[in-house]
Amino acid sequence: MSVEVLAPGLQTTIQAGARVGMRHLGVPASGAADPLSLALANRLLGNDLLAPALEVTLVGPTLRFNAPTAIALTGGVAQATLGGEPIEFHSTIIAKQGDELAIAAVEIGTRVYVAFAGGLQAQEMLGSCSTYMAAGFGGHQGRALVEGDVLQLQKQNTNTDVARTPQEYRPAFSSTWALRICRSAESDLLQDEQLGELTNTNWIIGRRADRMGMQLDGPMISVSSDGRMPSAPVFPGTIQCPGNGSPFMLSVDAGTTGGYPRIAQLARVDRHLLGQLCSGDHVRFLPRRPQEAIDALHAKHNYWREWLPGIERVI
Repeated sequence: MSVEVLAPGLQTTIQAGARVGMRHLGVPASGAADPLSLALANRLLGNDLLAPALEVTLVGPTLRFNAPTAIALTGGVAQATLGGEPIEFHSTIIAKQGDELAIAAVEIGTRVYVAFAGGLQAQEMLGSCSTYMAAGFGGHQGRALVEGDVLQLQKQNTNTDVARTPQEYRPAFSSTWALRICRSAESDLLQDEQLGELTNTNWIIGRRADRMGMQLDGPMISVSSDGRMPSAPVFPGTIQCPGNGSPFMLSVDAGTTGGYPRIAQLARVDRHLLGQLCSGDHVRFLPRRPQEAIDALHAKHNYWREWLPGIERVI
């Protein structure tokens, strides 16, 4: 059973769970930029929540099915057709042999996830099948898909039930976001006025926005490290401030160390939203104490657990 890539889209990769426990070796987490949407797609097919699926960025691909299979689409808002007919997101869809799936440009959000019954076959490397393009491993030959690629499907359950995500478990996407942050290692290098600017500014996601991270356009923030700050650990969601004063928020493919002051850290409870932030989106940062961020994470886990058992592995 296989799927042929007729058109690859802007950047379509195979993503699954993150690489856990490898940061001390210099290996980034990678994985789905929006793991919650990945899990929701896999849930509709009876797959493991983090089974390998396609992550579609901004402009979708066109795929042809060489065998019948069940699929599910989740994530950002986009139009999609199967065999020329519109199909719904958050629903199990049955594709026939020869059907073509076409996904148009993402209208709200950044990424769409396409899961397949049984999951995709992918290269496992360092505990994950996720593509890490910077090093060229994982997924499908360690790269984004190109025209003519043929993706193999895992053996699937032929009795896949048709399911729909309940309305209350369908994330709402927007071009404005409120993200919870905590102080970080070098937050004390900011004066009170500058800390206030970080949380009182309506930041705009700049043109530099990808799986490595995203620039935050707004007022310049001055942080003096005298140019002698040694490299230190960073994580997805770390907000650094380079010498030019324009903050930069790291994402899932960012490196494991950095030499710029770490002025804030995105709370884990909102980290899955990194994958849907788009150039031009507006962001407000909400300051939280560490225990408040922990409590919010537990509350989110409790909310999702009924529909996504094992949500703790996802967010």
